[in-house]
Amino acid sequence: MTIQDIEYPRTATAARRGPNFEKAGWVFMRVSGVLLVILIIGHLFVNLMLGDGISAIDFAFVGGKLSNPFWQVWDALMLVLALIHGTNGMRTIVNDYVAKATTRRVLEILLYLVCVVLIVLGLLVVFTFDPCPAGSPADLLPSFCSA
Repeated sequence: MTIQDIEYPRTATAARRGPNFEKAGWVFMRVSGVLLVILIIGHLFVNLMLGDGISAIDFAFVGGKLSNPFWQVWDALMLVLALIHGTNGMRTIVNDYVAKATTRRVLEILLYLVCVVLIVLGLLVVFTFDPCPAGSPADLLPSFCSA
């Protein structure tokens, strides 16, 4: 077998001009990985180590945390980075193991669609969560809500 017998991989971009999305994805994975480690360690430290620890985590704790704009942004950033990071990782796996171009494209579109739906749903929860909705029956509200 000689060098001429070896085919170039599908992802080779040396001959193409324009933006290098594979390199951007590679850089994103490194940067988002570091940010996610910081965000997750901070999240776990605040939730499990400060105050009363794990025994303090209940509906009121989550409701109080999600009513604070700082923690909304923290959780939203963690959610968005984690989902995009995971989607990019799955895209890389699909590119590596799916040989047929049509199947690969369909799987990538499904990955992107699922990612967008989960980000939208997650951000809706983070930014619209209200533990004490107005007009709710008093017997259905948590004890910390004023009826």
